Amino acid sequence: MTGSFKELKVYQLSFEAAREIRLISLKFPKEETYSLTDQIRRSSRSVCVNIGEGYRKRIYPKHFTSKMTDADGEATETSIWLDFELECNYINIDMHTALQLKYNEIGRMLNAMALHPEKFTAKK
Repeated sequence: MTGSFKELKVYQLSFEAAREIRLISLKFPKEETYSLTDQIRRSSRSVCVNIGEGYRKRIYPKHFTSKMTDADGEATETSIWLDFELECNYINIDMHTALQLKYNEIGRMLNAMALHPEKFTAKK
């Protein structure tokens, strides 16, 4: 591992999910631009950002844990926005299920990282 957060499976999965959300949100109604569309794009991207920020400061276990917890919170927020999208019929059940499965996996990985920051500390 070269030390890049971009090599982390959780980062790659969250980036892919955020990209998918952006693409599907392009089809949302205009009246959702400053509410649902903006919110889900921000929260999905924030998962990636928090992973990157925390990983770069992984020599500080408490900071790392805090950022992984923040990323998990953003993943949960994104999951809730997906529920709203389904309820409003902006996405179909298959897309909802696929994205929810990704965010469940992202949440599991982030939780494991937060509970075991020592596994991610840079080796001396």
